[in-house]
Amino acid sequence: MADSPSVVVFDVNETLSDMAPMAQRFADVGAPEHLAKLWFAMVLRDGFALIAAGSQQPFAKLAAGALRTLFSGLDVERNSDAAVDHIMSGFGELPVHADVADGARSLQDAGLRLITLSNGSSQVADQLLTRAGIRDCFDRLLSVEDAPGWKPARGAYEYAAGACGAEPPDMLLVAVHPWDIHGAARTGMQTVWINRTDAPYPDYFTPPTHTVSALTEIVGLLA
Repeated sequence: MADSPSVVVFDVNETLSDMAPMAQRFADVGAPEHLAKLWFAMVLRDGFALIAAGSQQPFAKLAAGALRTLFSGLDVERNSDAAVDHIMSGFGELPVHADVADGARSLQDAGLRLITLSNGSSQVADQLLTRAGIRDCFDRLLSVEDAPGWKPARGAYEYAAGACGAEPPDMLLVAVHPWDIHGAARTGMQTVWINRTDAPYPDYFTPPTHTVSALTEIVGLLA
């Protein structure tokens, strides 16, 4: 990497957190497990739509609302509020992916400053990293709730740069979502796409600076 970054910015949901257990939460309330992925996609869609229209709402509010929409057409085994609460509480119990702890420690040991920038709350990120035993690896946990808008809006990345006292070209955004890579790249950040599933990268988004299959590979790019 020609210009080594000083700050590594991590997306949280799905990039650091393993959201696979959320499928069981849906099964617990009598809903099909496959709705977990649809639900998360609905939350992102509605968040992006609000930003495009010039407003925003907290991730948790959109997530609960999307669940109520999904459950309105299903015969779930709990009342709506109880079902929503059960699934939302799952966010507070998610593990990190297997490559995250070692990858974060290796980057910290290499002298990089690590932060998170999430469309969710900083509290959820704090709980996730604390459970994983790597909270001390991260200098700051940032949320778009304090920014002008959700990622991938430019203002989200500029907010992170300002909060860190860094310029976007000195920052490296790490994410599993191509739309996040695209937004960061258009703001001037370097990017790493974590492709754990050997998926194709959409050709309508700005390509990542680098692609890796695990977070542990990133430190080798910066050596």
